[in-house]
Amino acid sequence: TYEERKIFLDDIGLKEPGINKLIRYTYKLLGLENFFTAGKKEVRSWTIKTGTAAPKAAGIIHSDFEKGFIKAEVIAYSDFVNCNGEQNAREAGKLRIEGKNLKLIGRGGVGMDNIDVDYAKQKGLKVINTPAASSNSVAEIVFAHLFGSVRFLYDSNRNMPLDGDVNFKKLKKNYASGSELSGKTLGIIGFGRIGQATARIALGVGMKILVHDPNLNSTNLSLEILNKNLDFSIKIDSFEDVLKNSDFITLHTPSQNKPIIGKKEIEMMKKGAGIINASRGGVVDEDAIIVNLDKNHLSFAAFDTFINEPNPSIRLLMHPKISLTPHIGAATNEAQDRIGIELAEQIIELLNN
Repeated sequence: TYEERKIFLDDIGLKEPGINKLIRYTYKLLGLENFFTAGKKEVRSWTIKTGTAAPKAAGIIHSDFEKGFIKAEVIAYSDFVNCNGEQNAREAGKLRIEGKNLKLIGRGGVGMDNIDVDYAKQKGLKVINTPAASSNSVAEIVFAHLFGSVRFLYDSNRNMPLDGDVNFKKLKKNYASGSELSGKTLGIIGFGRIGQATARIALGVGMKILVHDPNLNSTNLSLEILNKNLDFSIKIDSFEDVLKNSDFITLHTPSQNKPIIGKKEIEMMKKGAGIINASRGGVVDEDAIIVNLDKNHLSFAAFDTFINEPNPSIRLLMHPKISLTPHIGAATNEAQDRIGIELAEQIIELLNN
């Protein structure tokens, strides 16, 4: 029943609307009267969202909902179990999933660095993700941070509630030296779907872009404005040129074993530059960022992802020149709807083949 399903979803931390849309879309495409049965085919789905309540050592997780919505038996070996990508895979290890009737593992997001894909394939499991679903949402949070940072909104929103009634003129003076984004240069490290979505917004704002991606020599970018498509040829610049000539740097890369941007790379950046990490925790050296903020080499930093999620460094959280969000780049209603649809389409394609 609806109430039983809602109780179960609340227990595992899922939001009702996104899951309902996944179910409805699967109904529509398969023409099912019963979600579990299509002819002799059985469809079972589950979501693992254990967060910090997951066991610290290897163990067994059971999610068994017998009343007709979700039934799953999953064995997971990991220091931290999380299929929703909230934990930095470099810190947590990779999730291994197996089960008696398991055929497919779906990752509602882009990266699969928190899933042991090779292990799953060895077990004959298909692993899917939704690489296109959240690109616009992540690109927009980059610009939310950018717009807020060049006008000091992140700090103003902290101080106005505390002192706005008594120190209004002082705060006005403190935040009166902002800058425009138009005409500035945005350096984009990593030019996959999210990097390209970020570039489209930058061009629309009137910014120049510099792009580095080790997997590309050149590429094209299409931008739709007022129902017209504009095509751009994008030159791929060297990593050093992007660092030296950009006013702001944003990273859109997979998880790395070591930071892409550390002390040496930051020193190559323009004095007064800003940096945004809405990619993966650990792709920038957080300690080096703080050092260079303190000596005014960097004017600001913005983080949506952190090395030690879900316990980011307190030095980062308390720094007056850092704009912060709790890994919500892909967390929009629109992106979550697209994730459900993309997963449903891929599951149906698998069942029909």
